[in-house]
Amino acid sequence: MRQSEDISPLAWVLLGLLGLIWGGSFLSIRISLNEIGFLTSVAHRTGWAMCLLWLYVWLRGIPIPRSREVWIGFLGMGLLNNAIPFSLMAWGQLTVESGLTSIFNAATAIFGVVLASLFFADETLSPRKLLGVIIGFCGVATAIGIQHLMSFDPRSLAQLAIVAGTISYAFAGIWARKRLSGLPPEVAAAGMLTGATIITLPAAWIIEGPISLSLEPITWLAIGYFVMIATALAYLLYYRILALVGSGNLMLVTLLVPPIAIVLGAVVLGETLHPRAYLGFGLLTVGLFILDGRAVDAFRRAK
Repeated sequence: MRQSEDISPLAWVLLGLLGLIWGGSFLSIRISLNEIGFLTSVAHRTGWAMCLLWLYVWLRGIPIPRSREVWIGFLGMGLLNNAIPFSLMAWGQLTVESGLTSIFNAATAIFGVVLASLFFADETLSPRKLLGVIIGFCGVATAIGIQHLMSFDPRSLAQLAIVAGTISYAFAGIWARKRLSGLPPEVAAAGMLTGATIITLPAAWIIEGPISLSLEPITWLAIGYFVMIATALAYLLYYRILALVGSGNLMLVTLLVPPIAIVLGAVVLGETLHPRAYLGFGLLTVGLFILDGRAVDAFRRAK
């Protein structure tokens, strides 16, 4: 794993750009929900982004896999990494502020570490990682609020749905390692979105009715952003950064997204968050830094 001091200026710029892009996605999704249903928003996101990425694959001349096992892998990845989390988070945003949603989303790495320790022998949960997980969980619980954990009103259910979406993201990481390793990242992303569209398009049609293309300009602007920028472009950018700095450094982007989403939610939507949300994000940040390990190593070297 590359260390933080090895991150080039270009990589830092790309990390910041990806954080900015994904930070804006929560705002665009919330704006679209003013006119369309949450499942319809997900169908738009996966369907149009799928078309863009397959066009990119075709223009680059990248071979398309034909193996039945690979396409089953795409379907499972589309379910776990797109259909389930996108739907749960979009539904949750009907009640929960976009900034708070982004804070919960940052917990993906926490759940990912726990699940990896259960499924892979080389991903043991060391005492340091266990401490990071515990602090991260405390951060999530703090952001939700004890009173919401003890009740089942619409807001508490929405918050738990968003957290469940982050757990689905973590399972997607397990699935990808088991079923999709070795594929070109552009093909993996396009195939994943294809699997997601196969699931989300009929679900939206059945539950929310035929998908209308007669929408307000502001809705199309929001859809265009989370399709072209926050999904298609973001996936290509994600894999570019992964190649430059490795998965450990890439985790830093999860800490860049919430501040951007919080500011955009406050400025555009007039959202205000309870102080416990910021405390929870602080604890979550500490947990992620402990999981990463480099801050701990730097402290030991300084002693």
